[in-house]
Amino acid sequence: MKKTFSFAGAPVERVLTVKCLRDAKGKRKFTQTTATTEEEARAASEAGIEMLIGGAPVLGAMRAGAPQAFITAGVHIWSFPSKDEILAQAFKLLEAGADAIYCPREPRIVEHLAEAKVPVMGHLGLVPRMATWTGGVRAIGRTADEAVRLFHDFKDLENAGALMVEAEVIAAEVLAEIAQRTSLTVVSLGSGPGGDVDYLFQEDICGETPTRPRHARAFGDLAALREQMNAARVAALAAFRESVNDGSFPAAAETVSTDLQELADFLERIS
Repeated sequence: MKKTFSFAGAPVERVLTVKCLRDAKGKRKFTQTTATTEEEARAASEAGIEMLIGGAPVLGAMRAGAPQAFITAGVHIWSFPSKDEILAQAFKLLEAGADAIYCPREPRIVEHLAEAKVPVMGHLGLVPRMATWTGGVRAIGRTADEAVRLFHDFKDLENAGALMVEAEVIAAEVLAEIAQRTSLTVVSLGSGPGGDVDYLFQEDICGETPTRPRHARAFGDLAALREQMNAARVAALAAFRESVNDGSFPAAAETVSTDLQELADFLERIS
């Protein structure tokens, strides 16, 4: 645990700092997952997950649930199109408790943030919102030509001053080689074990949906538990309705009675 200061100037403790990530490059691996609620953030923290990522609207919940985690908050790129707008929003998120900013924009934008000492996570490989440029949802870097272009994209992001990069659905062998040739902290999502951080969405880890991406593994089955909970909820509600209809609810133990004399007095007054 590291004693440090938040970007708002408050003394805090974090499991990781920017320097920790840089120093651990090639020596130690970390884990990252998503969180959308305080409960999810707390569960991840209690499980020992060092890093969390989520959108700006859930930053407060993430920080409340995981006060010591390294949290990356996303800047909604369509709402803040210019580099100065993004910088202003980045400062707000850092002041609100983020440790780094996710910004899948071009190197000139990343450089603008980095010059202001904003820790930036870029995004390369399969970038869903930009997938039209790479031919849709598919793995990236499976040909030598594409792998070379990808390598140069990594170097451009590195030279712009980024701290991290989310490497999504990149050929595992290619990602492993690139990760050794960049100072970026490489966060692998569906790109094999060659990165510095392994990342999966929490709903995939916990098995919250019946289907998941090929690169994801379910380590739990919350979907089945939810089905059981829903079945139990319906059964309880049906039993309540039946008890009302047959007159067994509410029973004497579930009602409040008045004194017979008081009742008689009441009836006399309203008759």
